Amino acid sequence: MRLTVWTYEGPPHVGAMRVATGLKDVHYVLHAPQGDTYADLLFTMIERRNHRPPVTYTTFQARDLGSDTAELVKRAVADAYTRFQPAAMLVGASCTAELIQDDPGGLAERVGLPIPIVPLELPSYQRKEHWGASETLYQLVRHLAGPNAPTRGEGTERPSPADEGRRPRVNLLGPTALGFRHRDDVAEVTRLLDRMGVDVAVCAPLDASAADIARLGDADANVVLYPEIADTAARWLERTFRQPRITVVPIGIGATRDFVKQVAEVLGLDPAAGLEAIDSRMPWWSRSVDSTYLTGKRVFIFGDATHAIAAARFASEEMGFEVVGLGTYVREFARDVRKAAEDLGLEALITDDHLEVEQAIEELAPELVLGTQMERHIAKRLGIFCAVISAPVHVQDFPARYSPQMGPEGANVLFDTWIHPLVMGLEEHLLGLFQDDFEFANDTAPSHLHGHAPARETRAPLGLEPDAAVEAPSPDADVEPVAADAPATDEVGEPVWLADAEAELKRIPFFVRGKARRNTERFAADRGVSEISVDVLYEAKAHFGGR
Repeated sequence: MRLTVWTYEGPPHVGAMRVATGLKDVHYVLHAPQGDTYADLLFTMIERRNHRPPVTYTTFQARDLGSDTAELVKRAVADAYTRFQPAAMLVGASCTAELIQDDPGGLAERVGLPIPIVPLELPSYQRKEHWGASETLYQLVRHLAGPNAPTRGEGTERPSPADEGRRPRVNLLGPTALGFRHRDDVAEVTRLLDRMGVDVAVCAPLDASAADIARLGDADANVVLYPEIADTAARWLERTFRQPRITVVPIGIGATRDFVKQVAEVLGLDPAAGLEAIDSRMPWWSRSVDSTYLTGKRVFIFGDATHAIAAARFASEEMGFEVVGLGTYVREFARDVRKAAEDLGLEALITDDHLEVEQAIEELAPELVLGTQMERHIAKRLGIFCAVISAPVHVQDFPARYSPQMGPEGANVLFDTWIHPLVMGLEEHLLGLFQDDFEFANDTAPSHLHGHAPARETRAPLGLEPDAAVEAPSPDADVEPVAADAPATDEVGEPVWLADAEAELKRIPFFVRGKARRNTERFAADRGVSEISVDVLYEAKAHFGGR
């Protein structure tokens, strides 16, 4: 653990809070000092939830450390049960309280409440938020669904849906509170499954109750929507209840087709209905003439493993982009990201240091960054376009509109989200490029109003007649004429740009202009050229373009 300006993940108790907040009747008692209660802000301010998280803090202070803090835990547990009447209770410690070693889970069990108590041991100094969410869901499933598990002597074959006269049913595992578009992903995947003739038995932990968790074993299979959160629990359910896992994450048209095929294979269905339900506009739009400008755009991708891997596939296979960088901050899934990067001929960037990510982006100089809110800030500072594809996110990434990332509609959302910055950037570049043209000058009326536009006037500086305004300066005036190729800058020891080269540089799109300037200056410095002319600019362009 270290202090930093930005952090991709919070401590593991924040992950536990995301699980608890997604549930309906489960309460979380957190042994934490005053000051560790900041996590409420993540849900009420960023996600804009209409209620506070179901969390009770012991909120001990410095003066309490000399007394029995264990008694604070038992009192908080009893008070939380009396006040909220939950069906189950999670009990754990924050990173600061962990140092006291009070064992809040064991203390809570000794209170003797008539509900299941799920103790959480979350090592804050070795693990982080996603692992905390995964471990919390796993422990919750074991404690609540475990008593309903079949005994060792029972049969190994599950009854088929046809034998029971019903449609197949699956659980959706992984969506939580404060998740990136989890709410809309659940709705989109549920709709797609319904068109395949598949029902959703339980979605957990988002909007699930303790009773729902207890009946997870009744479904025919588990759909692992977000592996960072649900993979451990799904593997336990597979071993305990013999429920197969559906592991394809349906982000993008290709992945959605693969998802439909895997669902059909696992449940013994015909995939035709599901494939026909993939009615996204994205495949045609990505091939349309308006999108040819976007082919080959260089993109850098960084985020959680699920979204980073999916974005890399979508970008390279369906958008025609060139992925020049791929990475994640979730070390538990580093192997999967490395495999995806290797398939693209890249070396994955595995780090939770935003400064390393910034350095990689600056060196690669992509035309589009797909990342988290941290990459949004980095890209803005570097003058590169960015679209957010993964948590951590800010308030603007919890839109009121329907905006999934998964399924057919999710592909449409991805297309719009990624394309608009590039298209608007091209438009902005063209406006800047032609701003001196007589047809596009700022004082030129719109073409459809040309017949009614006021006549243009030649305005002179204040106090001068029009003719005098355009006269050349007097030979006796104390003004030196500036040559057309005069240097634009004069920094000692560095190549200087001549005016004609600066003018030509401005014709390069602004979103790659910085890279062109740096490459040209490096080219000139390596060859001992002190002045950068148009010829030097194009020589540098040919040199780096041939690599």
